[in-house]
Order: sequence, then C-alpha cells, then structure tokens
Amino acid sequence: MRLRADAGLVSFERVVVMGVLNVTPDSFSDGGRYATPEAAVARGRALRDGGADILDVGGESTRPGAEPVPAGEQIRRTAPVIEALVADGAIVSIDTTSAEVARAALFAGAHLVNDISAGRFDAAMLDVVADAGVPFVAMHTSARPAVMQREVRYDDVVAEVCEHLRERVEVAVARGVARDQIVLDPGLGFGKQLPHNLALLHAIPRLAALGHPVLVGTSRKSFLGHLTGRPVEERLMATAGSVAATIALGAHIVRVHDVVELRDAIVVADAIARGAAVR
Repeated sequence: MRLRADAGLVSFERVVVMGVLNVTPDSFSDGGRYATPEAAVARGRALRDGGADILDVGGESTRPGAEPVPAGEQIRRTAPVIEALVADGAIVSIDTTSAEVARAALFAGAHLVNDISAGRFDAAMLDVVADAGVPFVAMHTSARPAVMQREVRYDDVVAEVCEHLRERVEVAVARGVARDQIVLDPGLGFGKQLPHNLALLHAIPRLAALGHPVLVGTSRKSFLGHLTGRPVEERLMATAGSVAATIALGAHIVRVHDVVELRDAIVVADAIARGAAVR
C-alpha cells in the first residue's frame, strides 16, 4: 500500500516515523517551546534531518482537558510553518479537527490530514480531504479533549474501537475519501485509561486486519507515567520500549516527539519485526 505515491509519502517498505511538531503554548509535553514560527521551523528541520519521514504540525493542544482553539488562531500558528517546511522539501501533516484549518494547511502545502475525531467534530472535514485527494488519518476518541477523560467506560475497548474506526472508514469513503488513503489510529490516551491503552496496543494486529495502515502514538503519554512513575520529561526510555513493542506488533507509522533519540530503537525494532515476518 502507498499513500500519495506521487508525493513520495509512504511506501511502508519500513516503519514510517512521524515527528510531532506542536506550534502551541500549552501542549502536554512541550507547550510553548516551539510557539514562534522561527522556533517551529527550526525544530521541524531538526526532526526531518534526524529521521522523521512526516512532520505532524498542530496548532491546538489535544491534551486531556484542553479547550478548543479558534480556527483563525490555529491557521496563524501553523500556516507559515507548513509553508516554510514544505519549501524545504519536508512531508507535512496538519493535526486538526477543523475543516477550515485543514483547508488552509493544504493550501500552504501540507500533504495529509491527521484528525483525532476521524471527521466527526467538523462535518466539512471529509469533504475537504476528498476534494484535495490527500491521505487521511482517522483516530478514535470518545469525546472532545476537554471532557474525554470523564467517565471512561467500555464493555470491550478493542471491539468498540475497531468497530468505530471501521464505521468511520465507510463514512469517509462514502464522502469521497479514497479507501487506500486512509490510516487508522487507536487514539491512545484519548478517552482511555491504562488498561484500555494496553489492550489496544496488544490488539494492533486486529486493527491492522481492518485493511489500513496503523499509526500509533505512545510518545511521552501519561499511561507510560502510570507504568513507570516518571514525569513527562523523563519518559524517553518508556517511550522507546512502547515504540519498539508497537513496531513488533505491526504498527506501520509511529508518532514520536524525540525522533533523533529514538531513531536507533526504531531501526532495530523494525529490522527484527521484518526479519520475523520474512521467516
């Protein structure tokens, strides 16, 4: 499977690395560090040079409890950064639930759309993606970030997430999004507690069996803190362990903050996973 082969995006001959680039003042792990265009572009270049295949640019924090950011402000934060990074030859994703933001990002040169709501929070999102003909990352979340960690309940989290994503694929395809351009993300930490996150990680093969590439983002997340007792700034090794496990279980794309630091772990885990698959 390829995503936008004409843009040279993703061929899945190896695991694909998506580098996180938060152009926000309040993201859970690096809020404010790259809030200016100059700092964000420099960080994006460092991520790309360090091994990121895709740069995921976001102008709105989606941490638990985060409040929405107006589309105009998201565009102000992200569009100049996207334009500069694309001009440098980077492959860029826009991380947003807003159709207006996605449209502006695509106009600035973004190559794909990463939507935590899988097109649920903005009715126009799927039309924007379909009209542009770009890849679409459809993630599972139980609710908007401001309330998603309240009263978290599942009877069978794996079955429910798989069914939700299957349904969102069919809705997207019915709206004109190409089926072979859809990526699925189980949404670790988005309306999930520790047991749910672990169950979904273990179930990556079931997610992949839905017939789409699977993107997994464990980087620095709170469930790693629950397991290790470490604060967000001390979760590099926990992230490395979780990323290696997701690759072994069949993840096609890993979304990480620390691209340079995790590069060797990703390369080794991918080589082992593909060696096992060949045998």
